[in-house]
Amino acid sequence: MAPAATLVADEAAGSANSLSFGRTKDGKKLKIRSYPKFESLEEERLYRKQHLAAAFRVFAQRGFDEGVAGHISVRDPILTDHFWLNPLSQHFSQICVSDLILVNEDGDVVVGDEPINAAAFAIHSEIHKARPDVHAACHAHSVYGKAYSAFGRPLDMITQDALRFYNSHFVYDNFGGIALDREEGMRIAKCLGNGKAAILQNHGLLTVGKSVDEAAFWFMSLDKTCQAQLLVDAASAGSGHKKIIIGDEEAQFTHDQIGTPEKGWLAFQGYYDEILAKTRGSFLK
Repeated sequence: MAPAATLVADEAAGSANSLSFGRTKDGKKLKIRSYPKFESLEEERLYRKQHLAAAFRVFAQRGFDEGVAGHISVRDPILTDHFWLNPLSQHFSQICVSDLILVNEDGDVVVGDEPINAAAFAIHSEIHKARPDVHAACHAHSVYGKAYSAFGRPLDMITQDALRFYNSHFVYDNFGGIALDREEGMRIAKCLGNGKAAILQNHGLLTVGKSVDEAAFWFMSLDKTCQAQLLVDAASAGSGHKKIIIGDEEAQFTHDQIGTPEKGWLAFQGYYDEILAKTRGSFLK
């Protein structure tokens, strides 16, 4: 059955894309949050760093940390072949804007006085190089992500949330230990293609986006989708009930509504607000 969207009056142009109704009963148009416009590149740099620091705090709250594994990067808007990363040995829950490390395309630390994770550089540098449209990338060893990665298979399109990754996630099945060389990063970047996510077999999850907010939300959603898949697979095996796979037409339609960069950015804003309130903005220093 073909999908259909029914909207009230002339809301199709705006609300169909935002999944919201944006007018009051008096006809006043309400503003939906969107990625800000900046008066200078320095202002945008600060914004990216603040949201990168916030993403680490959000990841810590959700248990995505494990020792020195895991990293998030964001491209610098001024030195566009440089990117910001977390210092090697600092816990996600403690990272502030002032702790972030700027590295160039050769792996040299340009700003900061702490080393970075070698695997982080090997993976992120090649992704940023291969994908000029990608400004941020997230990788961590989340529990459900690494559990599902052991199967080395893509997700089934069995829930609405899974459709965020319809035809936009791939499996990297060439596990060769810790990714310490750039050739490994090149292979991962090639596997990712133009997608937003990769399941790294026997390893974990990787997501990318045009903003760190988008990439971080995709990671959170992908991990939950892996959890849901594991639960459904276990229930199906135990009960004998067959999974119902969402059809391609419905999947594509839904992906176009919930899987865009704008939706990823918007979905993260509530988490940013939450961590800002809980920490009283301590990560901004």
